[in-house]
Amino acid sequence: MKFGIQRVRSFFITYAGGGYRRSFLQLRYLNNLIMLALESLLAFSAAAQEFQFHSAGARIGFAAESTSNHFLQTEGFVDYNLWRWNLSENWRLQSRVGISAGWLGQRGDNSFIGTLGPSFEISRTAFPISLECGFNPTYISRYHFSSTDLGANVQFTSHIGLYWDVTSRWRIGYRFQHMSNAGIREPNPGFNLHVLSVGCLF
Repeated sequence: MKFGIQRVRSFFITYAGGGYRRSFLQLRYLNNLIMLALESLLAFSAAAQEFQFHSAGARIGFAAESTSNHFLQTEGFVDYNLWRWNLSENWRLQSRVGISAGWLGQRGDNSFIGTLGPSFEISRTAFPISLECGFNPTYISRYHFSSTDLGANVQFTSHIGLYWDVTSRWRIGYRFQHMSNAGIREPNPGFNLHVLSVGCLF
């Protein structure tokens, strides 16, 4: 009888000890997760301090070649700074989100156009010219124009361009812009624009 009690007691102690070890490892794992979450939160908070309005202004675009079928575009825009990465001592990469609303037209046919999407700008400290590229999901209120069928109300606009900060408050820019429905519907002719802009820096 005593032998049986000792075996049960030994089994309980061994099982309990394993449970304690498992509990200790679980607590240690949980602690590591909490520390990682806190570090990520602090890093995000530091980055979030860079979030601010960057600029607002106006753009005008005209057909880049004859195949763009005489499209014209005018719009107002607002850009908002997101994260920034220092690539080196003098170079930095700035991410932004931009929203725009305006008019798209072709030979008397008019459409509302609105865009929302990200862009990335590479710039050098104390140098007024920067390079930007971006991609924006786009909505147009009509896609049948006098000589062009764009296929869908949903389009996608991509661009690459240069900006010149004329002063600490004003910048002008040029970008080459392409818009199409990315093949989600046929037809998908797409078209290209030369786009000029002027913006007020915040």
